[in-house]
Amino acid sequence: MLDSLPTHPRCRIVGVLDDGIASLSANALLHIQNAQMIIGARRTLEIFQNHITPTAEQRPLSGALSQVPEWIRAAQSDGLRVVVLATGDPLCYGIAAYLAAHLCIEAIEVIPNVSTLQLACARLGMPWQQMKFSSVHAKDAGEWTQGSDASHGMYGLMQDIRQHARLAILTGPDNAPDRIARMLVIEGLQDDYEMAVCERLCQDEERIVTDMSVAAAAEMRFGDPNVMLLWRTDMQREPVLFGLADDQFHQRHPEKGLITKQEVRAVSLARLQLRADSIVWDIGAGSGSVGLEAARLCRRGHVYAIEKNPEDSQIALSNWRQFSLSNYTLVHDKAPAGMEHWPAPDAIFIGGSGGELNELISLCLQRLRPNGKLVMNFVTLENLSTAIIALKMADAEWDVISLQASRSKPILHMHRMAAENPVWLVCAQAKVDI
Repeated sequence: MLDSLPTHPRCRIVGVLDDGIASLSANALLHIQNAQMIIGARRTLEIFQNHITPTAEQRPLSGALSQVPEWIRAAQSDGLRVVVLATGDPLCYGIAAYLAAHLCIEAIEVIPNVSTLQLACARLGMPWQQMKFSSVHAKDAGEWTQGSDASHGMYGLMQDIRQHARLAILTGPDNAPDRIARMLVIEGLQDDYEMAVCERLCQDEERIVTDMSVAAAAEMRFGDPNVMLLWRTDMQREPVLFGLADDQFHQRHPEKGLITKQEVRAVSLARLQLRADSIVWDIGAGSGSVGLEAARLCRRGHVYAIEKNPEDSQIALSNWRQFSLSNYTLVHDKAPAGMEHWPAPDAIFIGGSGGELNELISLCLQRLRPNGKLVMNFVTLENLSTAIIALKMADAEWDVISLQASRSKPILHMHRMAAENPVWLVCAQAKVDI
């Protein structure tokens, strides 16, 4: 109802650019000139210093984001007109979403400008509706290493790069274009993308840097602030996500390798109940076939794999490189070493164990998220028996599937069916207390 709306003046969140009032509407400028409290980055406040009334209280935003909602509440309760200066479009990786979440929506009004991402696209004549917008304008993430997970500040950007052909990226002083270029080199993508950097947009020193390779950009420095554009040199077909053939994986030969065969792998992945953002553990990774296929399915998730055998670990590593995935971490060690540091999983696959099956099952059931799935593959009666006893002792919900596939093979001018080894799939989850 109208009489329930707050009576204090709304806080105006005004989008501004480095050209000062040149890109502002008359209405936006009027709000700045009439503000009794104005909040913004120091550099932005300096740009608008001649248009802020001398009696207005100015509060620098740097390092004080968490205090801003309370500043606004206090000022509004005193009947003051408040303006927050934000770069470009305040709702595009800007402060407006944060303030909307911490203040009632009626307490604010967003007055957007053109985002710097749009400006960068305009400078190069690239339609921005085709771009994936991404941002690493945050604290220093450190240099990228292959296998980094979501704890790394550039992990989200790396996943965006894997999944999109065109990107516009808000950089930061630390997470700059040269660092992003080095990340691409580490991931083997330096030849897959072209790039451009738009420096100091709307300033006298504005510069658009193009015609450089990713490898060259990794050794360059760019003027701050800047926006980076990335686009693929060749459009790629969407990859097959599920049911890859066995011969698409490197493996030990002859018949000595550890690979979960296609038919068993398909059923195992189905029973894991994966989602796009699932966290998956792959214990006893072998060639890595299950974990790598899971990583292709869980594009917004991550797979943590461990393999103790040195030769198989190297094979899994070569498969990882072949499939060009950045949401996969491979550890060469004996489970459960180091797994206490892994994030809680939505799904766990056990393809092999080194005699510690009881301990692994107990650990997995403890760490699984609610309704998480544990799937184990066994080819021996002894391991099957050990697993079932451990699940009963843990009072877990479980079932067993027996799979035995036969594949056609030529014999003279005809074909016969050749049986693969039978495999037991033990599927389990911890009981949920009601």
